[in-house]
Parts: sequence; structure tokens; C-alpha cells
Amino acid sequence: MSESHPDPEQPLISHLVELRQRLLHSVLIILAIFLALFYFANDLYEWLSAPLTALLPEGASMIATDVTSPFFAPFKLTLVAAIFAAMPFLLHQAWAFISPGLYKHEKRLAVPLLLSSIVLFYLGIAFAYFVVFPLVFGFFTSVGPENVAVMTDISSYLNFVLKLFFAFGIVFEIPVATLLIVWSGMTDVPSLASKRAYVIVGCFVVGMLLTPPDIISQSLLAVPMWLLFELGLIMARLTHRARDESVGEEGEANS
Repeated sequence: MSESHPDPEQPLISHLVELRQRLLHSVLIILAIFLALFYFANDLYEWLSAPLTALLPEGASMIATDVTSPFFAPFKLTLVAAIFAAMPFLLHQAWAFISPGLYKHEKRLAVPLLLSSIVLFYLGIAFAYFVVFPLVFGFFTSVGPENVAVMTDISSYLNFVLKLFFAFGIVFEIPVATLLIVWSGMTDVPSLASKRAYVIVGCFVVGMLLTPPDIISQSLLAVPMWLLFELGLIMARLTHRARDESVGEEGEANS
């Protein structure tokens, strides 16, 4: 009787099956949220366009230059809103897939990291909507010639604000990015802290590129970016100590 050997492809197949199931669950939850929100698609678009419409001259309004825009602009917005709303579930699925391969101390640090990532992303979107949009649209609607009526296309407006949402959402991930850079060994906290002056200059350059050309708008983005970088340094110091203590405890338990 021949001795049976484990099939090396079996673990890979089981991982692929699990990945497919989790992707399917993620798509289904996004679809469910989308269907629940679609009835309110026009209301969502009105809420999104409020920072601009509040600044338009009396009698002015947004326009649709494409026949399909009145349907597809709210449709696209609802889909993006469903993805944003499903983000905690999507991260939970990702965490459930990768967590079995992590060490105990890595799991202990990864959960707060995932939670802080989604919170910071939402904060970036909120900052863009409540702080940046009024400044940006106030600037753009005030600098045009007096004989030019401001009537923004709804699809162009949606694409513009979604780009800003993603930009500020990613910018607000600076603490997590700083933490991961330190964890990966690419650099350390003292080295990053010594480059603080270059970071501050870079923050103002990014602020100059993403906001209207005035010092107030640039500062409203650059200063939070710098503060988020400092928060990342603090988190890196604290988690580095916690990870060292966890690794030491695990080493003593295994010895």
C-alpha cells in the first residue's frame, strides 16, 4: 500500500475558495446598501451639491449637458456612497482572510490599525465637505467675469468632488502610512523626525496643488497634514514599544 502525501495545491485552492467567498460577500453587501440608498439618489446628490448651490447667484442652477446625466450622476454617486458605507464590512472581510497568517503581537496591533484607517478616511471626507468645499467653491464662483453665469454640469461636479474626497481621504491616512513605514524597517522614528522641515514644505506644496491659490486654503490642508504626520510619529513610538514587549513575552512563553 503506497503512502499518501498531502497535495501541496490543496491549501492554495482552499485559500482561493475562501477569497472568492469573501469577495462575493463584499459585492453582495455593497449591492444591498446600493439598493437601499438608490431611492434617495437624488436627495444624496442635492446634499452633495449643497456647498456649490448655496454660493450660486439667485436664479442660477446646475445643468445637465448630457441626456443621460440626470440618471447616471445620482446612480454613480449612490454606488460610491454604498462602497464608502460598506468599508467597515470590507475591512472586516480582509482582516478575516489575512489574520490566520499573523502572529499574536501582529494581530494585537493590526486591529487598531484597521479601525484607525477607516476612521481617518471618513474624517478626510468630512474635512473636504465641510471645510474645503465652501472655500474652493467660494473662490471659483467669485473670480469669474460678472457677465458669465456659473452653471456647472452635474457630471463634471460629481467627478470633481469625488476626486477631492479620495484625495483627502488618502491624505488623512498619513499617520497609518507613517506607522507602516516604520514597521517595515525602511526608516525609524528619529530619522523621520529629523526630516520634519522637509515634510512641512511638502505639506504646503500638496496644499498648493489641491486648493485655490490663497494662503488660507493652503494652510487649512497643509497644517492638518503636518499634524497627522506628527500623530503618526507618536503612534510609531508607542506601537514600537508595545510590539517589542509583546515579542518579548511570546519569546519567554515559547522558551
